[in-house]
Amino acid sequence: MQNNLTNGGVLKSIAVFSGPFLLSYFLQTLYGMADLFIAGQFNGADVITAVSIGSQIMHMLTVIIVGLAMGSTVTTARAVGAEDTKGAARAIGNSVILFVMVAAVLTAVLLLSARGTVSLVRTPIESRTQTFRYLLICFAGIPFITAYNVIAAVFRGLGDSKSPLYFIFVACMLNIALDFVFMGPLGLQAEGAALATVIAQGASVAFSFLAVRLRKKKADPEKRMVFSREDFKIDRDVFSRILKIGVPVAVQDGFIQVSFMIITVIANKRGLEVAAAVGIVEKIITFLFLVPSAMLATISALAAQNLGAGKTERARKTLLYGMCIAAGIGFTLAMIMQFVAEPVISLFTGDPAVVELGVEYIRTYVFDCFVAGIHFSFSGYFCACGKSFLSFLHNALSIICLRIPGAALASRYFPDTLTPMGLAPALGSLFSAVFCLIAFAVHTKHEKAIKERLRAKLAK
Repeated sequence: MQNNLTNGGVLKSIAVFSGPFLLSYFLQTLYGMADLFIAGQFNGADVITAVSIGSQIMHMLTVIIVGLAMGSTVTTARAVGAEDTKGAARAIGNSVILFVMVAAVLTAVLLLSARGTVSLVRTPIESRTQTFRYLLICFAGIPFITAYNVIAAVFRGLGDSKSPLYFIFVACMLNIALDFVFMGPLGLQAEGAALATVIAQGASVAFSFLAVRLRKKKADPEKRMVFSREDFKIDRDVFSRILKIGVPVAVQDGFIQVSFMIITVIANKRGLEVAAAVGIVEKIITFLFLVPSAMLATISALAAQNLGAGKTERARKTLLYGMCIAAGIGFTLAMIMQFVAEPVISLFTGDPAVVELGVEYIRTYVFDCFVAGIHFSFSGYFCACGKSFLSFLHNALSIICLRIPGAALASRYFPDTLTPMGLAPALGSLFSAVFCLIAFAVHTKHEKAIKERLRAKLAK
């Protein structure tokens, strides 16, 4: 089950790990994309808006859970890199305890606050009932979403990014099939999209448990990870380590998603067409963000294993190569989108007004994918170093200082176009990239100073 990624070519390790991870992210994002696309084939702007808002809220929650699970990935990966099998088992056991608690609390709180959430995001009146029904069903499925993401996080910490790909493939195919059935012949509208998502997530979790059991039976007894009851009891050191890394990432990702939601609220105030256009573009941007998101997770897992093995230079090479790949692909996608924006937006709606607004918005917003490739890569490295607070800090500052104020000002002073509003996220990412470069330089200098002091002491 364990794959040691501290040897061999760095680029090869990145490709081997990030390939399946990228496909997993692609399939997971396809959930929301499929919901929105199929909703647009059978329903009007009211249901499209309900699904876009509801799925955006669910994406926000999923991203927060994934961020918290980063603590499990890094803690497990460091143990694997140090060849500490018992430590890896304890990290996995404490992750299970943590996420059972998280799932229980989240499900209860969200179900009780579903109606209030619909009002909080300023959902257009025409879409409120549909949005509420969508959220109520999805909130009930939070345990499945939590279970899948913690299982995936653990596998990635063990150096295995392929298994989560298989799990999510099953869910994605089932989700698309059920979307057509529920929203087509059965006419369930937004409720159909929600039911398809929850059922598919449940199937993914069931499949993952079955795969783990079969794999455990086939594994070499000498390499098999053995768990004991003690591993599933709270270990203060391990538990706090997972939280120390995971909480700042979860809060950071939550802030980013809240900023998206605030931008959605700003758009919702401008009418149904603007709300639908922004909702569609947010889905497309989420899809384009697959590469920087996958690279963040890849760098965090690979760098953590290498740091655990004491291979600092190899960890830094992982950061450099990963950043070049993510930023290069992001820039290419931004250029391509300038020419294909209209047909891409038209895939989701036939409303000319919505298409025109969506094209204006995405042509500037898409440059965020390029700059994000830089700061997402740094964030992955900081997490691997156990300094996820730095990742949280630069994102929080960019959101407070640029993303939200920029979107609000653009909406106020340019009410007839969405082009300036699309620049706000890219400017926020530019701030983050500069912050990360400075933080990395300071961190590297500090590490070198510590090593020099140790050498001086040993020489004496």
